[in-house]
Amino acid sequence: QVQLVESGGGLAQAGGSLRLSCAASGSISSINSMGWYRQAPGKQRELVAAITSGGSPKYADSVKGRFTISRDNAKNTVYLQMNSLKPEDTAVYYCNGGIIKRGSYFPQEYWGQGTQVTVSS
Repeated sequence: QVQLVESGGGLAQAGGSLRLSCAASGSISSINSMGWYRQAPGKQRELVAAITSGGSPKYADSVKGRFTISRDNAKNTVYLQMNSLKPEDTAVYYCNGGIIKRGSYFPQEYWGQGTQVTVSS
């Protein structure tokens, strides 16, 4: 079984910072792209940032210059450093990964359980 477990959410003031972590565990052979999505109340889930296995990042326009995604392949962990937070960043943040399980040849998509980020004005 493969699991993605997020941590690091919470409450921050506008202009503040939070760092999210997501660790993948289980019977893992390799991990392709990993990313962070978010879903605010009444809105669709949207991509925040993603990073390839080689470390190439991409960002939603709304977070460019404020958020930084990184990963530690040895720890099967992806991070999201969120700076200059705004109230509109308030959402549940979900970790996502394309993971190839041991004994398999094709990646499957896995999701974490989500972590709440609330930014007060």
